[in-house]
Amino acid sequence: MRVIWKSFRSLYFATLLMLLGSGLLSTYLGLRLAETADGLWVGALMAANYLGLVMGGKKGHRLIARVGHIRAYVACAGVTTAAVLVHGLTDWLPIWLVLRFVVGLGMMCQYMVIESWLNEQAATSQRGLVFSGYMAASYLGLILGQLVLVVHPNLGLELLMLVALCFALCLVPLALTRRLHPAPLHPAPLELRFFLKRVPLSLTTIAVAGLLIGSFYGLAPLYVTRLGLPTEQVGLFMGSCILAGLLVQWPLGWLSDRHDRALLIRGCAALLALAALPLALQPEVPLPLLFAVGFVVSLLLFSLYPLAVAFANDHVEGEMRVSLTAMLLVTFGVGASLGPLVAGVLMRFLGANMLYAFFSACALILVWRVRPDNVTHRHQVEDAPLHHIPMPDSTASSPLTAALDPRVDEQVVQEQMHDAVAETEVEAEVQMAGETGEPPAEQAPRS
Repeated sequence: MRVIWKSFRSLYFATLLMLLGSGLLSTYLGLRLAETADGLWVGALMAANYLGLVMGGKKGHRLIARVGHIRAYVACAGVTTAAVLVHGLTDWLPIWLVLRFVVGLGMMCQYMVIESWLNEQAATSQRGLVFSGYMAASYLGLILGQLVLVVHPNLGLELLMLVALCFALCLVPLALTRRLHPAPLHPAPLELRFFLKRVPLSLTTIAVAGLLIGSFYGLAPLYVTRLGLPTEQVGLFMGSCILAGLLVQWPLGWLSDRHDRALLIRGCAALLALAALPLALQPEVPLPLLFAVGFVVSLLLFSLYPLAVAFANDHVEGEMRVSLTAMLLVTFGVGASLGPLVAGVLMRFLGANMLYAFFSACALILVWRVRPDNVTHRHQVEDAPLHHIPMPDSTASSPLTAALDPRVDEQVVQEQMHDAVAETEVEAEVQMAGETGEPPAEQAPRS
């Protein structure tokens, strides 16, 4: 593991800084709006951020293909840093919506650069460790972002400056790298109809996980604030919940490899519906109960996405798994965009405890929809169940995470990269021919 850390420390450090800034920004904006606005605006801001992440998956490929990885990363980091600072220049909420969209758009491109670099530099035998290191850096950054509020509870412009500082410093590791650029990858096709027929239960679980996780990141700070907790305790609560999401990944993997994954999804959903009830039914909650129940709810909440990903991969062939990951992330993004809006409306009219009532309701949808008896296993791959891979938080990944997944056949990834390089060369020759007036050189046929 020490060799892995030494080889990829610059990329891990850049990821940690990005997620530290992103996690702190989300909680900071939620707490700022808790003073002057309602849950609907907080949910709208988080929805705009996820919409930017979804749109960035397509825009990022084009930008990287046009200017290269480092220039695309530097440009997006610069735009993201500027967008963060503009939050301090105006309090007009429609402008904040646009800024959150821009931040999501820029960060998705940054994720794509880092993940494609990790994929190209990781040997086949090291993919599991590289993937785990990326996940740990993602979660650690999110946790540290919340703990900043414990050290600095004052919601002044200093926190925005710290967020901007993180996004500015994450430029340094990649700008100074001496490694070769990774080859650009094709945008993964979504193929909606194919996956709706092949993995409908996984898509349902992913959509519900998006509703839950998007609502949690956007509205949990508002919920805790409405209970009367000071800023430093809000940071501790959010940090402990995200830590639960990290800690559950390894025991979840052990269970996932040994038991029916559809049954595990339904079981986690049933337990989540029950665990959220104490906070859903009580407008006022004692502090020890709040932290204990919040921790348990987060253990179950952050289990749904990786279980659904593993369940989907069991029923899709290796050459389709990059496209599958793109489909799952878009589905998650749509759910994460809608969840904060719906939960924000409920919190506005019925009280802050409606956030956890929303969690229970979403979990009951999965209990109703995901039934092991409905799984036919008709399209299950031969070596299923595949080895469970702890997934990074979906706010910190792009469609290229599939290329890091050691379950994906290395040959498939290399063929996609080879085709991408060949297409890029053709486009470059056509562009040069247009500038010089000479016809492009004829390409040799590829096998």
